[in-house]
Amino acid sequence: MRRLFLLIAVCVWLPLWGSVGNPSEVSASVPSSLDSTCAAPLLLDSSCAAVPLPLSSPSSVPSPVPSSLDSPSAAVPSSLDSPSGAVPFLLRDSIAAPLPSSSVLTSDSVIRRAFEQELGVTFTNNNSVVLIHTGRKKFDAMFAAIRQARHFIHLEYFNFRNDSIGLALFDLLAVKAREGVEVRAMFDGFGNSSNDSPLRERHLRKFREAGIKVAEFDPMKFPWINHAYHRDHRKIVVIDGAVGYAGGMNVADYYIHGRPEYGEFRDIHMELTGDVVAHYEAIFARMWWQQTGEVLLNEIYAPQAVGTSFLPETDKRFVPRVRKASEFHLLGDTSATAGRKLIGVVERRPYAGSKNMRKAYVAAIDAAQELIQIVNPYPTNVKSVRRALRRALKRGVKVEIMVSAKSDVPITPDIVALEMKKLAKRGADVLYNQTGFHHSKVMMVDGRLCTIGSTNLDARSFLFDYEVNSFILDRPTTQELQHIFEDDKLHCTPFREEDYRRNYNFGHRFIGHFFSLFRGFF
Repeated sequence: MRRLFLLIAVCVWLPLWGSVGNPSEVSASVPSSLDSTCAAPLLLDSSCAAVPLPLSSPSSVPSPVPSSLDSPSAAVPSSLDSPSGAVPFLLRDSIAAPLPSSSVLTSDSVIRRAFEQELGVTFTNNNSVVLIHTGRKKFDAMFAAIRQARHFIHLEYFNFRNDSIGLALFDLLAVKAREGVEVRAMFDGFGNSSNDSPLRERHLRKFREAGIKVAEFDPMKFPWINHAYHRDHRKIVVIDGAVGYAGGMNVADYYIHGRPEYGEFRDIHMELTGDVVAHYEAIFARMWWQQTGEVLLNEIYAPQAVGTSFLPETDKRFVPRVRKASEFHLLGDTSATAGRKLIGVVERRPYAGSKNMRKAYVAAIDAAQELIQIVNPYPTNVKSVRRALRRALKRGVKVEIMVSAKSDVPITPDIVALEMKKLAKRGADVLYNQTGFHHSKVMMVDGRLCTIGSTNLDARSFLFDYEVNSFILDRPTTQELQHIFEDDKLHCTPFREEDYRRNYNFGHRFIGHFFSLFRGFF
C-alpha cells in the first residue's frame, strides 16, 4: 500500500516539476527584475532596504485604449489575451486616480507605483467597500441585492454547494430570470465534484430550464489528472454592473451553521461599488467567453471598461444595462473615505500573467516599513513570498501570521506547521486561531493598505489557479480589518519554534517534511 502511494505521489509530482517555473508562462511584459534576490518592484540598496522612489514621470501614464478596440467586431478583442494578466482594459482617464504629489513615498504609494508600472494594474479612486466577516451577513446582503437586479446577474464561484443556501440562491435566480433578468452562473468542475454536496446534472438541467445560463469550467474528465492543475478559484458576483461581491466565501450553508468537524467557518468578503466593479465584470466576461464563446466585454455590460464599443455604432438596440449603485439599497460604506477608496484589482491567469499575484504579494511585503499582518488558511508559501517575508523580518518589520488550528484539507496542517516553524525561528509572530476554521485570505501592511480575495498563500494559488484580489489603499478599510485581527488574537495560541517539536510527533513532522516536496498539490 505504501509503495502504491509513493508511486502515485511520484506520478503526480513529475508533471508538476515540469510545469513549475515554465518560462513559457512568464509574461514578457513584466520585467524579470522582480525575480531577483530583493524581488521588489521598488529601488533597493544592497541590504534590500527600501529607498524612496522618485515621482512618476509622464511616461508612466497608461497609454490610450489600443486602436484594435475602435473597430467593430463580433469576436473577442485581442486585449482579452493580453500577456500582462492585468485586467484586460484601460479605464477612461476621467476615473483613473492621480499619483500622490509627495516626493517621499509611503508604502502604499510605493506599492501603487509598482503595480501600475510593473503589473499594468489600473487603480480607481471612486469606490466604496463594506467588509463582511460572517456568512449570514454576506448571503443576506447578496440576496437582497440580487432581488433588486433589473438587467443582469453574473456569478463565478469555485463551487455552489447543493445545500440550503445553494438551492435557495438558484431559486432566487430562477425568479429573476422569469422577470427578464439575464442570469449567468459559472462554477469550477473540480470545485464542484470535490465537495461532499455537489450540484448534479439534474440540478443543472433544472436551472437551465428556468432560464439561467450555467457554465462549468473545465469539467473533470478521464484521465482526470490533466484537469487538476488550473482551476477557477475565484468568487465573483456582479449585479447590473453597479454592485459587486468578492472575497473568500463560496456558496455554502456552513458559512452560517459551521461544520461538526471544526465548528464555526470564518471568512472575509466584500460588498463593492464604484468603478472597481467594472474590473470584476471584465474578469468574469473573459472567463465566460473562454468557456462559452459569448462576448460580454462591451458597452452593454461594462461601459466603464471600454473606450469604444465592440458593437456596430448604428445598432441602437445595444444600450448600456449598467445602473448606478445609488439605485440599490445596500449595506453601505459608512467610513470617512466612502466613495473615495483607491483600489487596484490583480488577477492571476495561467500562461498569461501567471506570476502577477506572486509579484503583487512580494511588492506589498517588500514595501512594508513597520507591520505586516496576514490571515490565511494554507500559508505553505512559495519561494518568492517566503524570501520576501524573511527580508521584511531582517529589516525589522513586525510580521504577524494567523493560521487556523483546524483545517478542511488533510496533510496540509503538517506542511503549514513546518513553514510556520521556520518563520517563527526568524522572528515572525505566529498565531494559531482556535475559533473553528479560519478560511480568510487577507493581508494588511503598515495600517495603510490591505488585500482581500480568493488567493491562498500556497503554490496552488500562486502557480496554477485562476485567482483575483483587490488591493485596497485605504486606511479606514485596513484599520477595520486590523480591529478584526486584534479581536481574533484573543482566541489564538502563540506558536514558537520550540512548539513545533513539542506539539508535533515524529509521524506528523515526517509528513510535513515529505509532503512539502509536493506542496504544489496541497
